[in-house]
Amino acid sequence: MGATWVAKELLRAVYAVASLGQARKALVAFYRWCAEVEIPEVNRLAKTISAWEAEVLAYHTTGLSNGPTGAVNLIVEKTRRIGHGFRNYENYRLRLLLRCGVTWQTRPAARIRGRQPRLVA
Repeated sequence: MGATWVAKELLRAVYAVASLGQARKALVAFYRWCAEVEIPEVNRLAKTISAWEAEVLAYHTTGLSNGPTGAVNLIVEKTRRIGHGFRNYENYRLRLLLRCGVTWQTRPAARIRGRQPRLVA
């Protein structure tokens, strides 16, 4: 349990440093730790990070991440699951817009008039 926590903290350290050179050094430290620990999940994490190394290091050159995109995709998936399959695309679209917090101008609803009393005193 402690070894996985250390691996997680070493990976977080890659994003915490200020420059690309320091990020590369932190990533090497992460890879070394994962190679020393004989936990299959940690080794698989190291292989995954190695496959995405260019994208991980790109954070330090651009300063951007795909976190907001992932959050919107999560909202879309939750809405789709809650809807149990929308048959009307327009309803699905409107539900997504409402869920994501998009506001738009709509015409005010027509006022409903009540009935007049039969006998007026």
